[in-house]
Amino acid sequence: MQVSDFDYELPPDRIAQEPLPERDASRLLLLDRRTGGIAHHRFRELPDLLRPDDVLVVNDSKVIPARLHGRKTTGGQAEVLLVRPLAEGEWLAMTRPGLPPGGRVVVARDGLRLTIEALAVADDGLRTVRLETDSGEVAAALAELGELPTPPYIHRRLADPGRYQTIYAAPEGSIAAPTAGLHFTPRVLAALEARGIAVERLTLHVGLGTFLPVRTEAVDDHRMHSEWYTLPPETAARLNVARKAGRRVIAIGTTACRALESAAQTGTIQPGSRETALFIRPGYHFQAVDGLLTNFHLPRSTLLMLVSALAGREHVLAAYAEAVEAGYRFYSFGDAMLIL
Repeated sequence: MQVSDFDYELPPDRIAQEPLPERDASRLLLLDRRTGGIAHHRFRELPDLLRPDDVLVVNDSKVIPARLHGRKTTGGQAEVLLVRPLAEGEWLAMTRPGLPPGGRVVVARDGLRLTIEALAVADDGLRTVRLETDSGEVAAALAELGELPTPPYIHRRLADPGRYQTIYAAPEGSIAAPTAGLHFTPRVLAALEARGIAVERLTLHVGLGTFLPVRTEAVDDHRMHSEWYTLPPETAARLNVARKAGRRVIAIGTTACRALESAAQTGTIQPGSRETALFIRPGYHFQAVDGLLTNFHLPRSTLLMLVSALAGREHVLAAYAEAVEAGYRFYSFGDAMLIL
């Protein structure tokens, strides 16, 4: 397969620049993964589109204020995106411009000062950096000085940064939101519970593996960056019981899907905390997931490949073409697709 096999045309005005006033007012395209059949709904209708014994699995990771704007000590502006923590006070990061070892960026505002020093440069261009503050309270400085790292195709500043978090976000660690979950409201969760539809949680801290572009021509030549996930023992046990009983497990988002499939490589969903670099693309045999709720993804992306692995490339691209024609909103703040 070639990466170009996953290309499609998207008018720029289809890229949602801000969330709708009501999370669950977004549109929902229902795609039959076997026939390619399509139906159009609103997200708040989700409970009625599911079976009472279905099990939904959400990713409850919370986005951290990982984007920092400062100045190099040698002069000039710089931006640092923290990717994931390493040792105490050290992070893996992307910097713009690229910092050499020993290079420093100072972020300061309202009497707070955070110094970021590059320690090493990896072959992929990522930096190991050390964060220091005068007070030693790095986490507090990040909370005050950092910004939520919204995607580059979002050109408007969020009036309410909380709209780039799911309502159930808890453990901090992601550098991008698990956006399929942004549509959920207390009303929808209550309706799911009323129908007897279980909602389980896992945590995958979204990192570069989720959104870095594919730069190879052949799909199989792409290598995913690893991301950290945690699947509690009690959650894994309930999911295994559900699957044994023939109940459908539906991942809420591609990150929940990757975590579940990573945990099920032996055929049974295994609990634990570990890294995953699983690359799901057409030809992959799903072990844990029967359905997927997801947003509409960028052309040529690993996320579009994952969706195509579940529903078939032709079905997915036909659904995307219909969504474009029907005026659906795309990407992080856009509408959703339910694949069953």
